[in-house]
Amino acid sequence: MNQPLTSERIDALLRPAAQQIDVRVVDETGSTNADLLATLPSLTAPTLLIAKSQTAGRGRAGREWLSAPGKSLTFSLAWKFSLPVHALVGLPLAVGVSIAESLAMFNVQVRLKWPNDVLHEGRKLAGILIESATAARVPHDASWAVIGIGINIALSDSMSAEIGRPVANIPWLGELDQDMLMATLASGLAEAMVQFEHEGLAAFTPRWNALHAYAGQPVMILDNGKLQHEGLAVGVDEIGRFVLDTPAGRTAIMAGDVSLRPKG
Repeated sequence: MNQPLTSERIDALLRPAAQQIDVRVVDETGSTNADLLATLPSLTAPTLLIAKSQTAGRGRAGREWLSAPGKSLTFSLAWKFSLPVHALVGLPLAVGVSIAESLAMFNVQVRLKWPNDVLHEGRKLAGILIESATAARVPHDASWAVIGIGINIALSDSMSAEIGRPVANIPWLGELDQDMLMATLASGLAEAMVQFEHEGLAAFTPRWNALHAYAGQPVMILDNGKLQHEGLAVGVDEIGRFVLDTPAGRTAIMAGDVSLRPKG
């Protein structure tokens, strides 16, 4: 990559909404999400933890998230909301929109796959894992979200094969100013979190649908590999459900351990 990530420079490049964030960079850790979840009781401000190398990253439904030093970005943002945990439904969609809009500033055009993937030219560029908690000393109507993000930049063919599905490869993204890229992503996330708290998911659903990778295309919804639904993808509704038109009528699916696949 262009240069080592530095917390001081990232902090100096943050836009106003993100200037409250405590930026931390570590050389190596198991999981940035796990680290922040473990420290929630002691956090006094939103905290961004960036790992140059992550050895035990996790994806949705407990799946392993593979990454490589210098070939990917792995980071987590702990953010406190004045909302109960149940009000954070749909937050992965807002995060996806934020990542897409930030990457567009670097002329990287992406599409979104429900519920938590960012695609570039049909291949997985980024994944999102959000874990929420009501921490000690936090009012019952407040909660923390730990937003984990992994971005594939230039993974090797062998690691792509190990992942077992098409992975995006944008080597020139690694040649950019990495502190500026990270500050742009973090600033976009902070602005999105503030908007989500005040306006809810409704502020993001039209933007998500405009970035929908499979709009109008035939798709299958799988649960643990078993077909649950198939039809034409419509998009997401106001509470974040995935909507598709089936022969039996319009169906809305809540996020869970379900996977969306293009048909054919």
